[in-house]
Amino acid sequence: MPEPQAKTNFTPSNSEDWKSQPPYRTTPGNSDFSKDWTAQCHCGRIKYWLSRAAPLASKFCHCIDCQALHGAPFQWAAIFEKSDLHFERGAEGLAFYHSPDKSAEHKLPCKVSCAHCHAPIMDEGRRMVLLFPGIVEFGDAGRKKVFDPQCHIFYSQRVVDIHDGKPKWSKLDGSSDLIEEEDRSDSSGHTL
Repeated sequence: MPEPQAKTNFTPSNSEDWKSQPPYRTTPGNSDFSKDWTAQCHCGRIKYWLSRAAPLASKFCHCIDCQALHGAPFQWAAIFEKSDLHFERGAEGLAFYHSPDKSAEHKLPCKVSCAHCHAPIMDEGRRMVLLFPGIVEFGDAGRKKVFDPQCHIFYSQRVVDIHDGKPKWSKLDGSSDLIEEEDRSDSSGHTL
């Protein structure tokens, strides 16, 4: 999911300092970490916990990059602060991909996946993470409800129409045009 461009005081570094920062740190700084949610990759080698009860936002992204990198018509992303996430083994077992220059390195923003099964884990930005709720252990439909997407973004690049009544933004939500959902029902009211 493309990250909005904002002015930051971020200075790229070639050091490995990022491994001691959230969400990768495994130091005693995480001893009081509340584990509200658990998630793991397909093979189970990568496990993480979330300390926030609900995402800051949740969206369906239809951008071309998400389609290509997820092998799907769109992706479901939930936005959290980096400090809301804690990996069981830090950066161990994770693979990183910086899509702007197509390099396999931890360079922000980047895609994060399991190095073994290659299951997508999250997109890491400079201040936030966009994790993929499909690997979160919800337990029941009621708990899953807090991850329900509020809108669609980059809907102008969609490959399938979604008839769900949610706002559909041509690019980023709140800063682009809304796209009208087409009424595609037959005379009996069934969606075509």
